[in-house]
Amino acid sequence: MVDRVTTHTQMRAAQRNLQENMTHLARLQEQASTLKSINRSSDDPTAAAAAMAVRAEMRAVDQYSANADNGNDWLTTIESSLGSVSDIMNRVRDLTVQGANSGSLSATAKEAIAIEIDGLKTDLLSQANTKFLGRSVFAGNSDAAMAFAAAGTDSTGATIYAYSGDTAGASSVERRISATSTVRVDAAGATIFGKDDESTGSSSVFALLDNIVADLRSTNSAVNVGSRLEELDTRMAIMTGQRSEMGARQVQMERAQSTLLEKTGTLDAQRSGIEDADLGQVIIDLKLQEVTYQAALAVTARVLQPTLMDFLS
Repeated sequence: MVDRVTTHTQMRAAQRNLQENMTHLARLQEQASTLKSINRSSDDPTAAAAAMAVRAEMRAVDQYSANADNGNDWLTTIESSLGSVSDIMNRVRDLTVQGANSGSLSATAKEAIAIEIDGLKTDLLSQANTKFLGRSVFAGNSDAAMAFAAAGTDSTGATIYAYSGDTAGASSVERRISATSTVRVDAAGATIFGKDDESTGSSSVFALLDNIVADLRSTNSAVNVGSRLEELDTRMAIMTGQRSEMGARQVQMERAQSTLLEKTGTLDAQRSGIEDADLGQVIIDLKLQEVTYQAALAVTARVLQPTLMDFLS
C-alpha cells in the first residue's frame, strides 16, 4: 500500500524538521553563552543528578573547611597562651629557687621576689582567661565571661579562684572536620591551672603562687619556700603535657585543612567535567548546526512549491 502524500503533509513535516533544527541551534547557542553543558535537568538527567551530588559534597567540604579553619584559630590561640604560661611558670620557678636560699637573702630581697611573683600571678590569671572571638578558650562551652574568677578567700585569707568550665569535659568545644571525625579545640582549664576545692583539698596554680608568696613573707625562720618546688614541678609537668596534647590536635587540624583543600580541588574538577561545556567543541557544533539550519530552510523552500491557493489568495 502506497501512503498518500499531500501538500499539507509536506508542510507539516517541513515545519517539524525546521523546529527541531531551531531547537538544537538554540540549545547550542545557550551552551556557548553560558559555557554550561547542562542548563536544566532535562538537558541530561543523569549528568544533572551527578552534578547535584558533587555540589552537595562540595558544600559539605566547604563547611568542614570553615570548621577546620575556626578550630585551628582556637588551637593557635591556646598554643600562644600556653607558651606565655610556660614562660611565666619558668620565671616563677627561678624566683622560687632564689627565694629558697634563705640564708643569703635579706627580708627586702624576699619581698622583692614576692612582689614579682604576685605580678606573675596576675599575668598567669590573664592568660588563663584568654578569649577567642569573645569566648574563653579554657572554659569549654561555658558562656561565662572568665574561666577563672575570684570567689572570696579561704581560711588563710588567700583568694579562691572559681572555675566556670566543666571539669568533666562533657561540654568541650569540638569542630567537625569530616563526616566521621571531630577534633576538640578548647583546653581543659581545670587540668592545666587546677581548681580550688576545699572539700577535696585540690588547689589551683594561683593558690600555689599565693602559698609561695606567703612563705617568702613569713617571719618564721623554719619556713622555706623550697618545699614548694616539687608541687611547682608537678604543676609545670601537667601544663607541658597539656600543651603537647594541644600540639597534637593542631597537627591533626592542619592535616585536615590540607586534605580538605585538596578534596575541594578534586570536587571542583569533577563538577567542571560534568557541567562545563567545551567551548571549542560547542562553537564547532554551533557552526555546523547553523549550516544545517540554513540548508534545511533552502531545501524546504524548494520542496514546498506554490499551489493554486497561493495564486487565488
